[in-house]
Amino acid sequence: MALAPPGPPGSKADYVHAVLRQEIMRGELAAGAAVPQDEIARRLGVSITPVREALRRLESEGLVSYRAHRGATVSELSQEAARELYLLRGAVEGLTARLAATRITDDQLERLRVLHARMLDAQHEGRSGDLAPLSRELHDAIALAGGPAFLAGHLRSIWRENPVPPDTSLWHDHANAEIFLREHEDLLAALEAHDPDAAECIMKLHLEHSAAARGATFEN
Repeated sequence: MALAPPGPPGSKADYVHAVLRQEIMRGELAAGAAVPQDEIARRLGVSITPVREALRRLESEGLVSYRAHRGATVSELSQEAARELYLLRGAVEGLTARLAATRITDDQLERLRVLHARMLDAQHEGRSGDLAPLSRELHDAIALAGGPAFLAGHLRSIWRENPVPPDTSLWHDHANAEIFLREHEDLLAALEAHDPDAAECIMKLHLEHSAAARGATFEN
């Protein structure tokens, strides 16, 4: 694991929290991995107290949990939690897509086309690592078009509190990527046609397929 960067101005607990959160989001601390307080304190050059405070904050964010006889570990997303997460995303992003279909500007549509084209190029050239961040940009752009006052920020909060390490992205699977790209294309067509019903339906279906790929099926 790479050495932590020099501590920024601010409290030591803030510094420890920022470093550990970044390592979890990057997948450097994998789901289920132990987070030993003594080791973290030595590695970051701080006492146990700010490490404990940082871990409490990470626990409140759902990124760390405590297990009997193991102490703090990086949280693992259960199938039930994944199901709820994708249901929540479907509700929020379905609404942003519906609103975007009635509000989106030509400039915003052009940005979506450019992002989609970049994703197609990445898929064709085998750059699977580029697909997840580009997909996040595309979904964020739709949210900004549909719900700039509140919904886009709410969606970013959902992403921030439920990070997916890059090496576990569904976009690394070629079959998943092909399906998701076709759904993005259908979604763009619905937005260009200013069809709110179709845009919402496609977005929700897109997220249901993502949930199914993670083994979190929805009940009818």
